[in-house]
Amino acid sequence: MSKSKTITLEEKHGANNYAPLSVVLVKGEGCKVWDEDGKEYIDFMSAYSAHNAGHNNPVLMKAFLEQAQKLVLTSRAFYNDKLGPFLDTLCNVTGLDMALPMNTGAEAVETAIKAARRWGYRVKGIPENKAEIIVSSGNFHGRTTTIISFSSDEDDKTDFGPYTPGFKEIPFGDADALEKAITLNTCAFLTEPIQGEGGIIIPEEGWLRNVREICTKNNVLLILDEIQSGMGRTGKNFAYEHEGITPDGLTLAKALGGGLLPVSAFVARRDILELFEPGSHGSTWGGNPLAAVVGKVAIEYMVEEKLSERSAELGAYLLEELKKINSPYIRDIRGIGLWVGVDIDPDKISAKEVCMRLKEAGILAKETAGTILRFAPPLVIDKALLDESIKRIRSVFAEI
Repeated sequence: MSKSKTITLEEKHGANNYAPLSVVLVKGEGCKVWDEDGKEYIDFMSAYSAHNAGHNNPVLMKAFLEQAQKLVLTSRAFYNDKLGPFLDTLCNVTGLDMALPMNTGAEAVETAIKAARRWGYRVKGIPENKAEIIVSSGNFHGRTTTIISFSSDEDDKTDFGPYTPGFKEIPFGDADALEKAITLNTCAFLTEPIQGEGGIIIPEEGWLRNVREICTKNNVLLILDEIQSGMGRTGKNFAYEHEGITPDGLTLAKALGGGLLPVSAFVARRDILELFEPGSHGSTWGGNPLAAVVGKVAIEYMVEEKLSERSAELGAYLLEELKKINSPYIRDIRGIGLWVGVDIDPDKISAKEVCMRLKEAGILAKETAGTILRFAPPLVIDKALLDESIKRIRSVFAEI
């Protein structure tokens, strides 16, 4: 099947809810992928950080295949022998008490919203249907109806109303605004510690520590969305570790599935999650034995292979080298770990055009927030391949 035929079929029968680059991928291994013409690319996208351990990681793949031949799905109508060990590993690595497994990141966030509201009513004593959750401007937590109701992106919301009430937006990274926004009906502050879709927006040092203190003082839950920033991406296992704090709740997905299948979870304090009872929440596939095995091994691989340490070391090197690029097309370069945003001047060239030129040079990346090139290679990348990637990126800007 030719490339044009492949794309034609997808465009004919698939909803037009994505704008992919014109490349059809058929194979992946480690930090590289190949298209149907056999051309090799270095993956600087990692499927939005789902491939932190690389494509077809042999350790994760072995666990996946072994379990797939034994038992894949039981539903939660029965116990399975893999879920308990996964939850134990997940709670140990996060420092929290309990977890509710789901499939996608949006499902994890929806679970967190329900948990926060129930805690607000049953523990904090908020009057019925009055619970408020504070969120950050520029946020991205998913695209379900409830989540888009507090999105700052109008493209996410247009013609999808009416919207779910109960959310209040404050500027991202502004601790004073959080304190002023809290009322007796505030049950939680839900935020990303670092905004990925927003363009790799990194708040000032100390912000998250201040937020932790404010939430504790006001009896408000601090719930962090680490669906992209977690699992080693920022140079720590989880971004909140940079500030030495622990959230009350945490949403995880993407790399938790090892790039093999969707695995997500809401992890939280016991007094929050013990408020659920049979029938109050669930998912047929959430916590299935195949997902549980992959999730457990993905966490163990992250820790044993010191992916966060690799991300910190190589990420600092990548950021330093990219900042040496002297180009009038670049307005700013920022990053943490192997997660870098390159802000392109839209008056000179579009970020999408740069992505297309990078593709021709064998680097796959994708723009976000309109003007930002997001560079997020698998955390297993070695320095030699990183140097080759930097060389290609420099050549693209030189040609521009």
